[in-house]
Amino acid sequence: MGEPIGRRRWAIAEGYIPSSSHGPAPRMESHETVCILNAADSDAHVELRVFFKDREPAGPYRLTVPARRTLHQRFNALTDPEPIPRDTDYSSLIESDMPVVVQHTRLDSREAENALLTTIAFPGDQ
Repeated sequence: MGEPIGRRRWAIAEGYIPSSSHGPAPRMESHETVCILNAADSDAHVELRVFFKDREPAGPYRLTVPARRTLHQRFNALTDPEPIPRDTDYSSLIESDMPVVVQHTRLDSREAENALLTTIAFPGDQ
């Protein structure tokens, strides 16, 4: 595929997982997702840390994105070293041993009329 694309460090300043959902789980469960693209020929080893306003950060959560693949990781599913608390504001820092591209998506299904948000993460200096 050639030269990897992306950055090694990304930030998502906005995070919030509602504790309630409207619709069938897991598809319609309210969630936050970090979407990571690894277009390189080698696996990317990623560490994710979660920051809060009133306590020390959680993590690192360790993820592997195989070569030439994408990973859509729900924050709801992160459990090691601890689950991400619901109904709590947070931010996240994603660091990779090789360049990747990161996008953030949220599905808020607390109401019957669902809200979907997506944005590219902020790329750190490289």
